[in-house]
Amino acid sequence: MDPTTVAAYERSAAEYAARRSAYGADRAEAFAGSLGEGRLRLDLGCGPGLYLGHLGRPVVAADAAHAMVRTAVAAHPDVSGVRGDLTALPFRSDGLAGVWASKAHQHVPAAALPGALGEIQRVLPVGGRLELTMFGHDGSEDTETRITGADDDFPDRLFTLWQADALRDLLVGAGFDVEALTVALGEWPRLGVRAVRARSLADTVGPDMRLLVCGLNPSVYSADAGVGYARPGNRFWPALRLAGLTALDRDARGLLRHDGIGITDLVKRATVAAAELTRHEYREGLDRVDRLCRLLAPRAVCFVGLAGWRAAVDRRATVGWQERRLGDTTPAYVMPSTSGLNARTPPAELAHHLATAAAGPTP
Repeated sequence: MDPTTVAAYERSAAEYAARRSAYGADRAEAFAGSLGEGRLRLDLGCGPGLYLGHLGRPVVAADAAHAMVRTAVAAHPDVSGVRGDLTALPFRSDGLAGVWASKAHQHVPAAALPGALGEIQRVLPVGGRLELTMFGHDGSEDTETRITGADDDFPDRLFTLWQADALRDLLVGAGFDVEALTVALGEWPRLGVRAVRARSLADTVGPDMRLLVCGLNPSVYSADAGVGYARPGNRFWPALRLAGLTALDRDARGLLRHDGIGITDLVKRATVAAAELTRHEYREGLDRVDRLCRLLAPRAVCFVGLAGWRAAVDRRATVGWQERRLGDTTPAYVMPSTSGLNARTPPAELAHHLATAAAGPTP
């Protein structure tokens, strides 16, 4: 979360509590009702706790500003409070039944939002529920950034405003099925999202990636394991190590953090075999990855497996650099599948393709 914004909330928690109130409390109560009794839920970006009285119990209040957590817990002594960053949640995987996040993620810089949504996916089990509220905008770009000035009652706050379709893309990429996305018109349109954690994988992506790896789709095995290319017979992770690109094994978050390599999929729907996917899904997925590259501008993107690129772009494509770029500027490389079913491609050749993609096209 933007540190200047956190500082603004640290110094104004009491004043914010006095000036703001919960609107749409019935939505919070409906969310609580959808979880059932006794299942742990999280008020993420709780602020001074305006919604805690409507979210049922048990509930944890979390915010990046310590002053906000103290204010929320003082008003609701039966609630536990935690200080934590939206992009690195201090909760175990699959530990929460639902996450309520009202007007907090708009303070996350645009390039960090995919990771923040992926953190919500991580702490929810399959079927866990997300209720998200953010501000939007009606301009031509996917995002718009504003910083409140001296004329605002709480100045120096960063707001990243999103187009509804762009936000939906990121939620799909984070491994959610979006049940509803509503837009309430106003000076700053308000986006309301109701989503369910899918049996899928969240993108592990962020700014300054030297390489974005794009698979066909998650296998059910990988979705349940929580990491791409998880099956022991898949040669992706051994090939990465053989190429000298990482020392890690089946650690996508570490790969992004330490080695600057992100992972996504053309299609987010998990299947037993990629043969279950349709040409339409591949083409829709390429549009999403294209927009993701426009947002994050990785230095290159490597498509693992020819089938997706051939279905979505060029049915006669061969391995290597492609004519089409993603996000207008990102060069695209296509390599053979690393699946154990593709035994005719040896590990050294797979490593060579990954190293070539990471090095980028020859000028």
